[in-house]
Amino acid sequence: MKNKSILVVEDSPTHRALIAGPLTRLGYRVSTAENGEDAIVKAAREMPDLIVLDVILPKKNGYQVCRHLKMSPATKDIKILMLTSKDQSSDRFWGLRQGADDYMTKPFKEAELVAAVDRLL
Repeated sequence: MKNKSILVVEDSPTHRALIAGPLTRLGYRVSTAENGEDAIVKAAREMPDLIVLDVILPKKNGYQVCRHLKMSPATKDIKILMLTSKDQSSDRFWGLRQGADDYMTKPFKEAELVAAVDRLL
């Protein structure tokens, strides 16, 4: 797990801390972005191993970010875990359709987040 990097894209400071905290304690290098446009820039610059991506974001939503990253040759292989309050089956469908590697809903248990991250990495 050491040396793996994760970009957490979440506009809520509280949720950002709830996601980044446990991952940092486990030894992942965690960086954050607060909106979709920053997420795209940081993903291309940092080339993280995984992106934990909210759907409801300012500037570009998570579906747009995911589609953009998966269509770009430079970032298409970065794993994406969508973590969102959007819990309808259609939301999951569209998240996975845009290229997300996994889809989880909020509220989440820390153990579930860690298990999903472990699976993807």
